[in-house]
Amino acid sequence: MLTLSDAKSHLNVTFDADDSLIQAKLDAATAWVEAYTGAQVTENTAPPVNQAILMLTAHLYANREATLIGVSSEVLPYGFLALLDPYRSFYFG
Repeated sequence: MLTLSDAKSHLNVTFDADDSLIQAKLDAATAWVEAYTGAQVTENTAPPVNQAILMLTAHLYANREATLIGVSSEVLPYGFLALLDPYRSFYFG
């Protein structure tokens, strides 16, 4: 199970002012990954899954919206999905 300290290290954040925000992003990323893979994240979770959680946490922290606005607007790519695909269980119920 990833901790706030793990997320801050990944984000290279050394201050405490955003701790509650980063924890919220980490919780959201973990819940999203659990829903996507159909498996609970535990201390025995595979490293690629943990890396995907950290990548999604970083995305949510750095990009507070689903799109970038500037010269052009585009949906941000979710490269972490490739890390999760081998761990995804499909259920058609």
